[in-house]
Amino acid sequence: MLVEALAALAMAGGTAVVQAAGTDAWKGLRRRVGDLFARGDAARAAAELERLDHTAQVLGSSSDIATERLRQEGLWQGRFETLLESLDAPGQARAAQQLRELLSFVADSTGDVAIGTGKAAARQGGSAVTGVKRTQGSQSGPATAVNTGDAEAAGTGSSAISGVVNE
Repeated sequence: MLVEALAALAMAGGTAVVQAAGTDAWKGLRRRVGDLFARGDAARAAAELERLDHTAQVLGSSSDIATERLRQEGLWQGRFETLLESLDAPGQARAAQQLRELLSFVADSTGDVAIGTGKAAARQGGSAVTGVKRTQGSQSGPATAVNTGDAEAAGTGSSAISGVVNE
C-alpha cells in the first residue's frame, strides 16, 4: 500500500495527464510519462505512449467531457499508483521526483484551464463567466477554455462570457 504522499502524487499525475491533453504541454508530458514508465524498456515506453494517445483521442471526441475527464484521471492515477507500488524504495523516490517534475512542467505549461464548464447567467447588471477569468496581474502562462458552457446576460449592464476573459 502506498503512503499518502505517493498516493497524492499519483492522483495529481492523473489530473496532470488530463489537464495537458489538447494543450501545448501535451508533447512534453507525453515524453516525460513515457520516460517514467519505461525504466529502460523501449517497449514499455511505447505501450504507455499508446495509452496516452488513446487518452488524448477520447478526451478530444467525448460528448460528455466532464465524465470522461474524471474517468481518465482515475485511470492514470491507477497507472501511477501501480508503477509506484512495483518499485523498491529507491525506485519510488526516483519516480516520485520525476512525477513532481512532470507536475511542475504541466503547471508551468498549461496555465489556466477550463474544460466542460456549466452555464453562466448574469442578470440585472451582473457579470458571469463560464471558462477562465483572469484579473490584471494574475495572467501567467497560457489560458485554455474547451467545451465551455453557454453564457447568457439579461438586463442593462449585464455581461456573460464563455471562454477566456482577461481583465
